[in-house]
Amino acid sequence: MNYSHFADLVLLIHFAIVLFVVGGLLLIVGGNLLCWSWVNRWWFRAIHLLAISVVVLESWLGIECPLTTLENWLRLQAGQGVYQGSFIQHWVHGVMFYQAPGWVFAMAYTLFALAVVAAWWRWPPHQFK
Repeated sequence: MNYSHFADLVLLIHFAIVLFVVGGLLLIVGGNLLCWSWVNRWWFRAIHLLAISVVVLESWLGIECPLTTLENWLRLQAGQGVYQGSFIQHWVHGVMFYQAPGWVFAMAYTLFALAVVAAWWRWPPHQFK
């Protein structure tokens, strides 16, 4: 595998984490409405809360996600520009990255994290299930 393939792999991992954070909240809310007990397993809820907490902390501190930094470095090593490359990169970047001021993302991430906390409060996780 060359640097370009590793960059695509990092991008897909990053995308999977985004899907986990967004989809996780949807599963928690929908699963509780459908009485799925597994969505309240403590380990699942703790990992989900940790994931969104890291995103919010990075946005508040103005830190670029380490996965973005790694992907960009790999793309440069492959001789690609940071925002050009493979089919995978083009489409996943189009879904994940938008152009807006940093405060917009910090606000969106914070509001999303508050929704995660509200779900934690409304449907507390079960520690030993």
